[in-house]
Amino acid sequence: MKRKKGFFSISAVAQMFSIHPQTIRLYEQQGLITPKRSEGNTRLFSEEDVSKLEEIVYLTHNLGINLAGVEMVIKLKRQISKLQKELNVVFDNASSELTKQEETSKQAVRSSINRLMDIKKTSKPTQKKTKKSDAQLSLEQAEDWEVQYDE
Repeated sequence: MKRKKGFFSISAVAQMFSIHPQTIRLYEQQGLITPKRSEGNTRLFSEEDVSKLEEIVYLTHNLGINLAGVEMVIKLKRQISKLQKELNVVFDNASSELTKQEETSKQAVRSSINRLMDIKKTSKPTQKKTKKSDAQLSLEQAEDWEVQYDE
């Protein structure tokens, strides 16, 4: 059955999953789902509520997990999601820091090449000039360097 956007009544949701409405009330009582209520106190199930209910039904009916186990699974999934977000932030920061260090290293190499070329020029003043100076060639070669990291 294809779901439409909006809210569903408890009878429509029960029919979707072929379960008794009382089972859905039990899941709500246990705090596993929290549907909104209308002014007349009728349960209104959103798409998110239906998705949660789908997971609960799968865990209880297909995997045979009891409600306490379902609660633990849901809590662990939330923790995993939170930790994944934190790890993503750490990885993004580390990547940014590595990029900064790479640029700093490239600048240090360029600076060292320039100093070496200056030293070379002062020690051999009678060198012939070519189309490109040694410093320019060395600088171009340094720009082509790539740092390889083991994954």
